[in-house]
Amino acid sequence: MSALREDLGVVVARDPSVRSKKEAVLHPALTALWAHRIAHRLHNRGLRIPARLLARWARRVTAVEIHPGAVLGRRVFIDHGAGVVVGETAVIGDDVTMYHQVTLGAVGWWSDNERPEGDRRHPVVGSGVILGANATVLGPVTVGDRAVIGAQALVNKDVPGGARVLAPTAVIKEPGRRPELMEDVFTVIASAGSW
Repeated sequence: MSALREDLGVVVARDPSVRSKKEAVLHPALTALWAHRIAHRLHNRGLRIPARLLARWARRVTAVEIHPGAVLGRRVFIDHGAGVVVGETAVIGDDVTMYHQVTLGAVGWWSDNERPEGDRRHPVVGSGVILGANATVLGPVTVGDRAVIGAQALVNKDVPGGARVLAPTAVIKEPGRRPELMEDVFTVIASAGSW
């Protein structure tokens, strides 16, 4: 129950569009997290079919797909939620923020079917990590504490704690001029997934 209360509080704390706990109850990511916490307990007790049914219902209602086997820490916040996918062996630490369309996935069946039973196929995300919009982290990699994975970034190697992984930014080409890389602060911040 304390984890559920923390989930509710973190929506109010991290989403400026939500002004009360009553309003936070309607946040789609909260429904996904609460359903996952129940499905995970069922999964760990060997009740895999009911766990998968609950996860499937949550996906249909929220557009957030979290496998019941995934381990989520405390105060995980999924902003917007649409298109988020978290694989079976993924582990997410405490105080992680994930924006929409984040994928914590496996490399693919052609590689994963060769792994020994019980091997990790999905990422481990440390505490305090920020995963920007449409960030993709694939395979049994580790993202260290307080790292920032920027919007549109593709990660398939370990990321040390405190590091920033940023995708290339847009290039503006005005008519009749050569393209120049955007070097302004808004581009760098946007790439960090803060919108």
